[in-house]
Amino acid sequence: MGKEVFDTFFLIHGAPLVLIDDTLPARTFLKSWREKILPEKPKYVLVISGHWETNEPSINVVNRHETIHDFEDFPPEMYELQYPAPGSQELATKVNDVLLAAGYKPLHVDTKRGLDHGAWVPLMQMYPEADVPVCQLSIQSQENGTYHFNLGKALAPLREQGVLIIGTGSVTHNMESLIVNNVGGTVADWALEFDDWVKDALLNGRYDEVNQALEKHPHAKMAHPDGPVHFYPLLTAIGAAGGEKAKAELIHHSFSRHTISYANYRFKSAE
Repeated sequence: MGKEVFDTFFLIHGAPLVLIDDTLPARTFLKSWREKILPEKPKYVLVISGHWETNEPSINVVNRHETIHDFEDFPPEMYELQYPAPGSQELATKVNDVLLAAGYKPLHVDTKRGLDHGAWVPLMQMYPEADVPVCQLSIQSQENGTYHFNLGKALAPLREQGVLIIGTGSVTHNMESLIVNNVGGTVADWALEFDDWVKDALLNGRYDEVNQALEKHPHAKMAHPDGPVHFYPLLTAIGAAGGEKAKAELIHHSFSRHTISYANYRFKSAE
């Protein structure tokens, strides 16, 4: 049997209620990960979450992760959840090596930071035993989409080394316009149009357009009023699957609370 080369993924991480709300189709999807999406267990997981922003690429290296509850006004049981996955110096070294080879500066290493909810919310459902070593790579929100796409391209060799690369966020993320009791109900016109446009561009390989979506799409400011942090991990996931040669697949789609897209994508290398 040949060596496993992992596809890359862009997954939703919430609202974090996706961990406890069984009415959300996205929860059913994430819980079926090993059965329906990726039966092969990776040696490592590298997560790119928009909830860790730094000026330069940084990676966390700890013995065992603390669970960062970086959200407010959720049910008390959410703050009791723990995901003590192991960290990995070996994975951090691999990430640093491929970035150096691509011309990046040495990674800054954070030896104290645990996993924010952008990482542990999906992982808790995908690998509930918390037994897969995880590192988290930061984003640089002051940079543009093409920067994060190219960062992903530099990470691509890791897929041949047992590393599952996941970007987490949301295609649309407007917390100001959501309707709390609208689970599974109506979707804002602008959210549906932006989500549909991104889907069409991804499935047809128009990645340059996706990279520039937040600057050029007429609904971009409504889709991401708080900035690009929930969108950039998507671009890194595409890049890590081979960039322009990647092939996108929509593996789950639903909406929540009127404005939050729960579109999840898989990216395969066309090579």
